[in-house]
Amino acid sequence: MSEQITQEQIVEMDINFLRTFKDHPFKVTADYPMIQLKESIENCGILTPLLVRPLKDGSYEIISGHRRKHAAQMLGLKTVPVIIRKMGYDDAIVTMVDANLQRDIILPSEKAFAYKMKYEAMRRTVKKKKLHPEDEYSNSLIGKRTVEILSEEGFDSPKQIQRYLKIADMIPEMLEKLDYGLISFHPAFEIAFLKPNEQRMLLDAMDYAQSAPSVSQAQRIKKLSQMNKLTLEAMQNILSEVKKGDLERVAFKSGQLRQFFPRDWTVDQMKQEILRILNEHMEQEYKNHDVNGGKGHV
Repeated sequence: MSEQITQEQIVEMDINFLRTFKDHPFKVTADYPMIQLKESIENCGILTPLLVRPLKDGSYEIISGHRRKHAAQMLGLKTVPVIIRKMGYDDAIVTMVDANLQRDIILPSEKAFAYKMKYEAMRRTVKKKKLHPEDEYSNSLIGKRTVEILSEEGFDSPKQIQRYLKIADMIPEMLEKLDYGLISFHPAFEIAFLKPNEQRMLLDAMDYAQSAPSVSQAQRIKKLSQMNKLTLEAMQNILSEVKKGDLERVAFKSGQLRQFFPRDWTVDQMKQEILRILNEHMEQEYKNHDVNGGKGHV
C-alpha cells in the first residue's frame, strides 16, 4: 500500500476526461452548500484534489469529487486537480460511499442506495475469499454479518442500516416524498414492504386524504398487504383518520391554493412546489449575505 501512495501524484486533468461514477447514488444539485463550494473554489481554488480511477476507454471515473467537478464547470474551469488511483470496481464503490457519507447533508434515498451499493460490494468481496485466501481484508469479513461491518465503518447501527437497505426497495415516487420530508423515515420503512403497485395505490390514497401515514397506520397497511387484503379504499379510510398531532398542524384548504397553481395540479404537486419555492427563497437569503470559505468538498 505504501508503494502505491508514493507513486500517486496530483495532476491537472482536462475536465472532459472525467466520468460520473456508475450508478452514483448521491445527487449533485445547485443547493446552498453548492453555492458555498463554488465561492470557495472561486476564491481559493480546489483545495482537495478529486480521486479518480482509469477506465479502459482512456477516460477516468470519479470516485470522490462529483460536487467539486460540478462547481468547477459552473465557474468555467477547463482542468481540475486529480489523484489517479488504480482500483477495482468493488473497492472503488467502498471508497466512494465512505467519502460521501461524511457529508453534512445526505438525503435518505442517497444513504439507502449508498449502503446498498457498499453492502453488495462487500458481499462480493467475501465470496472472492475462497479464490484469494491470503486477502486479509476479506478474511476479516468472514464470520461477521455485513451490516455489522458497515456499522463499524460508519455512523448508523446495524438495525438502522438494515432499515436503509429496505428503504432502497421503495418506488422512486415514494422515495421522493421521503426526501422532501412528506413522509417520515419510520413509516417509510414499513411502506417499503409493500409491493410496487401497492405503493402506487398508497400515493393515490395519500392524495385523497391529503395526509401521510404515521408509523402505526403504515404498520396496519403493511399487515393488510401481508394478508392479501389491501385495497385503495382500505388505505383511504386509514389515512383519513384524525391523528393526534393533526389538531395543531398548519392547514390550507385546496381552494385557497388553487388560484396560484395550474388547474390540473394535484394537492401533492402544490405541496412540493411550495417547499421548492421556500427552499429557493432560503438559498437566496443566504446568498445575499457575505459567504466566506466553504465546506463539504466531497
